[in-house]
Parts: sequence; C-alpha cells; structure tokens
Amino acid sequence: MESIKKYLNNLYARTQAYVRAHPRQTTIIASVVVLLLLSLVIRVPQPHVSIAGEALLENGPAWFTNTLLTTFVVDIILLVLVWFVTHNMNLIPSGLQNVVEAILEFLYNLAESIAGKAASIYFPWSASIFLFLLICNWTSIIPGVGSIGIIHTVHTSETHLLSDQLAMAGGKLMLVKSAAVQAAAAADKKELVPLFRPPSTDLNLTFALAISTMILVQYYGVKAFGASYFDKFLPWKAKGAGLMKGINGFVSVLELISELSRILTFAFRLFGNIFAGEVVLATLAFLVTFLVPIPFYGLEVMVGVIQAFVFTMLSLIFFALATSGHGGEHPEGVEQH
Repeated sequence: MESIKKYLNNLYARTQAYVRAHPRQTTIIASVVVLLLLSLVIRVPQPHVSIAGEALLENGPAWFTNTLLTTFVVDIILLVLVWFVTHNMNLIPSGLQNVVEAILEFLYNLAESIAGKAASIYFPWSASIFLFLLICNWTSIIPGVGSIGIIHTVHTSETHLLSDQLAMAGGKLMLVKSAAVQAAAAADKKELVPLFRPPSTDLNLTFALAISTMILVQYYGVKAFGASYFDKFLPWKAKGAGLMKGINGFVSVLELISELSRILTFAFRLFGNIFAGEVVLATLAFLVTFLVPIPFYGLEVMVGVIQAFVFTMLSLIFFALATSGHGGEHPEGVEQH
C-alpha cells in the first residue's frame, strides 16, 4: 500500500513538472482528451442517408428538394463571387481577383492543351462547369449541411402480409392484424429532412450536367462537319466494301453506344464520389463526434477539386474529339469561330 502511494505521488510530481515545462503541449493534450471524452456524451443524430433529394415542404411540391435549394445557394455564391471580382478590376490583380484569374488561366491553358486554337469556343462552358461543381462539391464540408433540417411526420404504410395472422370466422378464412402490428401501423414516425444537401449527391443534377454537355458536344460536331458528323454513328454509312464495310458498320454501332455511355459515366462518376464522401462524413461524425472526422474533411476538399477537374477535362476532350478531323486537326471554320 505504501509503495502504491509513493508511486502515485511520484507520478503526480512528474506530471506537474511536465505541465510547468511544456504548458502549450499540455493544453493541446488536455483539449484532445476532453474532446474525445465529450464524444462519448455529445452524439450527433443517426446518419440520414437518402439517394434521392428530399422534398423540403411536407405538403408542398415534390420538386422543391434540399438539393435544389442548395443549388440556388451555389448559384447566388457564384454570382456574388463574379460581382466582387469584376466590379473593381485592376490591371495588376491582387486578392480575390488574383486567385480567380489564376484559376481561369490554369483552365484556359488546359483547354488550349486539349483543343488547340478552338479552346476559346469551349472554355466558357468548361470553366463555368468547373467553378459550379467546385462549390457544389465543397458544400458537403460546410457545418450544418446535412445535419440541420426540418422534422417531417412520416405515416407508416400498411403492414405486409407477413405481419398478419390467419384466422377463421363463420367458416371463412381471414387475415387479422395483431394488436402490436396495428399499434405500429397507427403510430406516426418523425424524420429529419436536411435543409441543405450537396447538389452533386443528387442524380438529377449530375445527369442534367452530363446531358447538357453531350448535347453541346453534338452541336459543335454538327457545326464543324454538318450533317455528315452523324455518319460515324450510322452502320449503313460505313466506308469500305465487303468485309471491311461490315467491320466499319460494327464500329459505328460501338461509337453510338460509347457516345450514350458517356452520359452515364459522367453522371455516376460525379454522383458516386461525392455521395460516398457525404456518407463517410456522416457516419464518422455519428461514431466519434469530435477530432476524428477532421482528416476526412480535408480529404473531401481534395476530392471536390479532383471531381470538378475530371468533369471539366473530360468535357474538353469530348468537345475536341467531336470537332476533330483526320489527324486530330480542327476544321478551319471551328478555329476561326
């Protein structure tokens, strides 16, 4: 007993000495320990995962979803950003103007490296998509997005046959609900619908961007080559004779399938990465409220940039492929547009 007391006194003395010698490190360690202990007491609600955007108004239009509301907010942020950058531009940029010009210069150089002289045609769309998606993706790391919401009353649906009991009355068989099942069916369930949700986690947005981009790809292709642009998709327009015509016709079918599949790859790549990140952040915050999710927030910042960049780069590549002639050269009319 005396040895234990002596050991504890010695430990206390060494701790006091360390605290006096390293006050900053002690404060950091104490803060970490306190936050981890608070994580056992302060818990966030159980993650609410929904693939589709959810209607905000309980008795309102189904199209007014939390992802749509966040899209409006992103649009406003972009407009305000453009106003701040352009309302008082200087020949020698600084501050926010310098940051935005650096981003746009990088994107334009990227467009030039892919599309050559035709970069100025595709740049406005690709740059707008990049900035829009970048802010959309980063909304997932804003505090309150996905966690602050509106309580909706969800009426439970009718019970399944498996919850019923078979009974006989008056010589006839009938299904009778048990008291427990009837009580559960009558009870209303409360559900939190997030007020804001990252727009990129809604397939409606990702498909809208993918379809719009591919429509523009076809538009620029027709603008460059006229109606003959569609010849590469039509088997009966295949060049060659005999076996070669059959092979080229089969390649035309593959070209058409490839063009349509680009919409799917565009939409699902963006949706899958951002939606998975949202689920990971929500799950980690539910398991450990403080500190542990922080590195994953940093990872989401990087993923948001990468996904916006990939979408932009692929759109530029598809534009360039659609307007390229033999040898990868752009038609003269496209370059001089």
